[in-house]
Amino acid sequence: MKEPLPKFNFFTMFKDGFKNMTLGKTLWALVIIKLIIMFLILRPFFFPNFLNSKFDDAESKSEYVSQELIKRSTVNE
Repeated sequence: MKEPLPKFNFFTMFKDGFKNMTLGKTLWALVIIKLIIMFLILRPFFFPNFLNSKFDDAESKSEYVSQELIKRSTVNE
């Protein structure tokens, strides 16, 4: 008589896969370090919060965004 197949579990599959990695662990560490550098260090310098620096309240921010969307949508026609 056949034994029933064990239930497939994604968590154990990834856990076993990461446990048996050698070069992959180093590559994942590099990926995580690059993401930290990109989002925590470079993002505030290259992508400042434009709306917070120009407007004080939410109503003026929303008015500016709606006007820009309307202006940019009608330029291409």
